[in-house]
Amino acid sequence: MTLDQPLRFYPIFKERVWGGRELARFGRKLPAGEMPIGESWEIVDRPEAQSIVTTGPLTGKTLNELWNFFREPIFGCGLDKSPRFPLLIKLLDARERLSLQVHPPAQIAPALGGEPKTECWFLLDAEPNAQIYAGLKKGVTPEKFKAAIQQGQIEPLVHHFPVKSGDALFIPSGRLHAIGAGNIIIETQQNSDTTYRVFDWNRLGLDGKPRDLHIEESLASIDFNDFEPSPISSGKRSLIECHLFVLERLTLHSEEFLNPIQRTPGRFSLLFLLQGSASLKHEVFQPFDLFLVPAQADTPLRAGAEGAVLLRISLGSDNP
Repeated sequence: MTLDQPLRFYPIFKERVWGGRELARFGRKLPAGEMPIGESWEIVDRPEAQSIVTTGPLTGKTLNELWNFFREPIFGCGLDKSPRFPLLIKLLDARERLSLQVHPPAQIAPALGGEPKTECWFLLDAEPNAQIYAGLKKGVTPEKFKAAIQQGQIEPLVHHFPVKSGDALFIPSGRLHAIGAGNIIIETQQNSDTTYRVFDWNRLGLDGKPRDLHIEESLASIDFNDFEPSPISSGKRSLIECHLFVLERLTLHSEEFLNPIQRTPGRFSLLFLLQGSASLKHEVFQPFDLFLVPAQADTPLRAGAEGAVLLRISLGSDNP
């Protein structure tokens, strides 16, 4: 069995009160009906959700099986001994704004009964006047924030700014944040599903009841020295680099080759096609395809006649 072919996976759709049906525009075959789909889990290895290979000799294998039984040939040598793949990749369709929320830092998460989560966003689409909430406005103190919670007046204390397609943003654990309405995002995150809601705009959930808030956990997790971050320009090649993951934007001209495909030779990469087309090992990829390039891949990716623009997702320095 050769393990050098690109791997595709079935998406896992999640109904969310703030979601919609726009992911169909991004090549995702949504479940029938009108349920609001807020998330498509594209790459996931968790007890409650597993990515499954769709094509090739590994068809039907789960991501967890690949990670535990084919780790070196598919992902590379020298990776940590963790029992689960370290990243989770999602597409998000925010027809309404998400709750104001925070993810716990690593040093706090165990005491709160949660998992740490750092993530980053790349804006695939943003409606006119779409915004992102991230960080606090300068001068906000824990005391002011607690008082605002009691008064139901949190929004004026949260930094927000307009965004456009192609922007990126880093969301380290501890950063207060919310995706505004009208945004479609690809999210790269630590393998975690812990979110603490601070405020949900007085919205009712899918069951018609107010969604749970996590005030004490949020106050323990928020970085109260995190003021007014800015989006990252898509004109840069290296968009976000942290100890967990690296996000790059790569542009190929007509018929140009990407070689090496991996950021670090001998390691896997995840590639998400933004524009144009590309081919690898007789597989042809179109806009919004996401695929895993195994560590053993030794054939370059070739852009189509119209060129190609891709996101490349790699592991960070925690897995040197």
